[in-house]
Amino acid sequence: MIQSLLDHCSLWPVVLTLGSYLLAVKIRRRWNYPLFNPILVAFLIILGLMLTLGLSNAQYQAGWEKCSWLLTPATICLALPLYQQLQVLKGQLGAILAGIAAGTVTGLGVILLLCRLWGLDQVLTVSLLPKSITTALGIALSEQMGGYPAITTAAIIVTGIGGAMAGDFLCKVFGIKGEVAQGVAFGTAAHVVGTSRASEISPLTGAVSSLSLVVAGILTALVLPFLPLG
Repeated sequence: MIQSLLDHCSLWPVVLTLGSYLLAVKIRRRWNYPLFNPILVAFLIILGLMLTLGLSNAQYQAGWEKCSWLLTPATICLALPLYQQLQVLKGQLGAILAGIAAGTVTGLGVILLLCRLWGLDQVLTVSLLPKSITTALGIALSEQMGGYPAITTAAIIVTGIGGAMAGDFLCKVFGIKGEVAQGVAFGTAAHVVGTSRASEISPLTGAVSSLSLVVAGILTALVLPFLPLG
């Protein structure tokens, strides 16, 4: 019965996604705990409902495709906090860029070292290296260098959600208290998902995180082809 109704309603994936996310946001506000990351909770709600109702991923993707174009303007909206905090960013631009460069190079170096220690081949290594940048750029880099886009996508998602969940704890452990420093950490390590968490901390932290994810993505694209992968 439910399956028949959904077959005649092509917008159910959009309703399911938005409804699950709104519910996840309410859960986060009710219980302000890092594990209740809205994206992770929404994913679990969607997955649970799809498994319960016997809905396939192909059906979900087909319905959501009509709204996928919204990702572009949503990404462009990240420029708004940059504009609003432009004067502050100008005053600390050197420190911000140095932090982004250090974080990007360290992240790539750690992944490369772990892949070597675990004996992963070049294809898997290339697939995992772009884990800390946005999905569109990460997939493009992975494909260009012969990696598996599906693995890259999974690595990016896990990194983003993990960074957003663990970011507050890690900032406390390492004594990262400044809004600018926190913004650099979230944006460089956890891209857009981390930036969403940074924006909850303060407008300045969100703006710095937005700048960081953009610069980190560009820097990764420039550095990745020169890494010793063989």
